[in-house]
Amino acid sequence: MGEISLTELEERAAAAGIDLSLIDIDSIKLPPGDDFGVLSDDEDVYQEEQMDFDYGLGNTIVVDNLPVVPKEKFDKLEGVINKIYSQIGVIKEDGLWMPVDPGTRKSLGYCFIEYNSPQEAELAKEKTNGYKLDRAHIFAVNMIEDFNRFMKVPDEWAPPEIRPYVPGENLQHWLTDEKARDQFVIRAGSDTEVFWNDARHLKPDPVYKRAYWTESFVQWSPLGTYLATVHRQGAAVWGGESTFNRLMRYAHPQVKFIDFSPGEKYLVTYSSHEPSNPRDANRVVINIFDVRTGKVMRDFKGSADEFSIGGAGGVAGVSWPVFRWGGRKDDKYFAKIGKNMISVYETESFSLVDKKSLKAENVMDFIWSPTDPIFALFVPELGGGNQPARVSLIQIPGKEELRQKNLFSVSDCKMYWQSNGDYLAVKVDRYTKTKKSTYTGFELFRIKERDIPIEVLELDNKNDKIIAFAWEPKGHRFAVVHGDSPRPDVSFYSMRTAHNTGRVSKLTTLKGKQANSLFWSPSGRYLILAGLKGFNGQLEFYNVDELETMATAEHFMATDIEWDPTGRYVATLVTSVHNDMENGFNIWSFNGKLLYRTLKDHFFQFLWRPRPPSLLSPEKEEEVAKNLKKYSKKYEAEDQDVSLQLSEQDREKRRMMKDEWYKWVNEWKLLHEEERLQRQVLRDGEASDEEEEYEAKEVEVEELLDVSEEILSFEYGQE
Repeated sequence: MGEISLTELEERAAAAGIDLSLIDIDSIKLPPGDDFGVLSDDEDVYQEEQMDFDYGLGNTIVVDNLPVVPKEKFDKLEGVINKIYSQIGVIKEDGLWMPVDPGTRKSLGYCFIEYNSPQEAELAKEKTNGYKLDRAHIFAVNMIEDFNRFMKVPDEWAPPEIRPYVPGENLQHWLTDEKARDQFVIRAGSDTEVFWNDARHLKPDPVYKRAYWTESFVQWSPLGTYLATVHRQGAAVWGGESTFNRLMRYAHPQVKFIDFSPGEKYLVTYSSHEPSNPRDANRVVINIFDVRTGKVMRDFKGSADEFSIGGAGGVAGVSWPVFRWGGRKDDKYFAKIGKNMISVYETESFSLVDKKSLKAENVMDFIWSPTDPIFALFVPELGGGNQPARVSLIQIPGKEELRQKNLFSVSDCKMYWQSNGDYLAVKVDRYTKTKKSTYTGFELFRIKERDIPIEVLELDNKNDKIIAFAWEPKGHRFAVVHGDSPRPDVSFYSMRTAHNTGRVSKLTTLKGKQANSLFWSPSGRYLILAGLKGFNGQLEFYNVDELETMATAEHFMATDIEWDPTGRYVATLVTSVHNDMENGFNIWSFNGKLLYRTLKDHFFQFLWRPRPPSLLSPEKEEEVAKNLKKYSKKYEAEDQDVSLQLSEQDREKRRMMKDEWYKWVNEWKLLHEEERLQRQVLRDGEASDEEEEYEAKEVEVEELLDVSEEILSFEYGQE
């Protein structure tokens, strides 16, 4: 029997001819805990009140430890509270309520504050929990929703359930591929797909495909262990031995960006929320999660203005990533730039190093060394040029300044670390004496040498515009694209040579190249000079060891280039973000041979799966390099087998085409034989189809096509 209200009960009684007024309902005793489906009179009201109570709780905070005051001081205290909390967000009309003890007519020492949005309520909690009103009153602020969670805590402690140990999957199993292939992920339309790059068979080999896997983008972790997806409710990471299982979720509503620490221990998530007051800045929420456990290790909340110092881009003027990690894989330090300071945090306690930020007046940028707890910072000129600009190297945790270089007449500055942290290049744009134009030079820091010597490099034509700069990974060389479009020059330099190890030297300059980008192989030595987007996808594969071009090619309208982590293969892309035509990707060998091409409509993301660093020691790697021929015999034999297999496949394909041809010819021969009688009738009884049995005769036929008359004038004396 379903539940019925008292009104329905009265209607049924009337239909049955029963007068309920003659029945003493209070005398009816129901078994304990059973109402036989009959609701109490106030059940509907209770449910309505409960619904109203649940609605909008995310907007409300409870402020405890307020002074207990009599009625005559009530308005004054309310005004103080209102002044404090109205600065953080918009309080709803009648949204501040302080309960009063009906017996003493004094306040109870706490109040409720309702904001227009949950974000404002969370910010109020963040900003004022622990706020000291006076010596005896320190605010304790909680979300009212938290009380529901506290009320669900059982009165008696129960030991947690002990689950049996289940070994986890080997998340690095993909590295054991017998063919030593690499994986990549693509996004096209609503589909996300993971493939092996099967270059031997000249095609991608599918691994996993899923529609609507993410709502915006996917991202590999730096060591390739996880694939992260982004959703409205937060982020998730996936991985596994044979497929992609969800390993962990990270709750962060409306997340827009994510970033892993270099060692994959932590995940940083970012969201930006519009305020209820249009004049206020967007509110930013940043969470740092432990990747394995999903626990929030530290959160940062505030207005977008608090996170937008020192850079542009991202959302609402915030440059991403807000927090930059020290390059070491131990994930020990991370830092952010602020107004006149750099805040460096350590992950042991997620608090500031030395409990304070590093003061740096008007600091504009900083960048960590990829390998050491050192960062370089740039401070522009101050006081109208009276105080020069400077680049400083700071070591953490001692915040010791290792080296400083003053720079004069600076227009702009950009810093580039070499991947091993051996060198730092500072590109400096300077004003000429007239201040009407600029020229560019480089300050080159030798980080690992004694006293960190600095060398100045100027191009042969110092007025050349610098279009691109890139260090050779794990090497000592760098390349610069400079000059005027559409055919700038490309110059190569080395930080050491056989004759002079302490001076930078130019190796060569390539004149008039259709290039606006540089892409070094991750293993060094090889480089692609690329003319992307407006340069129509011109590609030149260059061997820097031999200073010679290996191949030139074109991927029309290419927008991006991605080397695989081993440096054996490279992908060129045409994404729908920049171009709606010919979307897809090409896979090339390192020396410029096109291996295969894949077209994908609405294609907009391609990422190679990163590989962790080699576990071999430098000595072992050197030994492998010396004995490469011995190790390569196995793979050469496998390549030969694949080549034979491909040749056999080609022969089988040609045989099938030949069979198709003969089948088609035989069908026409059969039709020809079936029409023999018709041809005999057309030949007046001649049955043979052989041309030799017929005599060819030429017959001339004259046909009068047209007759016309024309009268010509004839004058006297004219012959």
